[in-house]
Amino acid sequence: MPIADAPPPPAPTPDLRPPRHRVSPRAIRYWTARAGTGWALLFVAQAVWLVAAPADGRWQALALALTAVLAAAHLTVMPRWRYAVHRWEAAPDAVYTQSGWFDQERRIAPVSRVQTVDTERGPLEQLFGLSSVTVTTASAAGALEIKGLDREVADRLVDDLTATAVRDDEDAT
Repeated sequence: MPIADAPPPPAPTPDLRPPRHRVSPRAIRYWTARAGTGWALLFVAQAVWLVAAPADGRWQALALALTAVLAAAHLTVMPRWRYAVHRWEAAPDAVYTQSGWFDQERRIAPVSRVQTVDTERGPLEQLFGLSSVTVTTASAAGALEIKGLDREVADRLVDDLTATAVRDDEDAT
C-alpha cells in the first residue's frame, strides 16, 4: 500500500543526444558573406598599405597574397563545416542545440526552465531570409542560441516554445 505523504518520483531527465534538425542551407551563404566582409576589410587595408608604402612593396604584396590564400581557405571550409555541425531540436520536454567549429558544444535545456525566447534578424540575416533564436533559461550556463534558421522555422519555434512556457506557467499556478 503506497504511503500518502511520499514524494512523487523524480521526473525523467531528457537524454543528451544529437539534435535532429539542421539549420537552413542558406546559412552556408550567410556565414560565407559574413566572414567575407571581414576578409574584404583586411584585404582593402593591405592593398592601401601596398600602394601607400614607400619604395619596395614586396613584403606588402606577400602579405596580400597570404591573406588571399587564407581567406579562400577559410571561406571555403568554415561555412560548410559549421553547417555540418550545427543542429537544433525542440522536443516536448527539452530544447537541444549543437554548435561550434573547432570547439563544439552540445546543450540541452528542459522546457520547464525556459524563461524567454527571442528572435534576432540582423540586416545580413534578413537579406538571406534567416533568423537567430535565443532561448534563455534558469541556468548558469547561459542562453541557448540557434543561428541560421529559416525565418518561418524560427517564427514557428518561438511560437511553440512560448506556448509551451505559458502553458507550463498556467499549470504551475
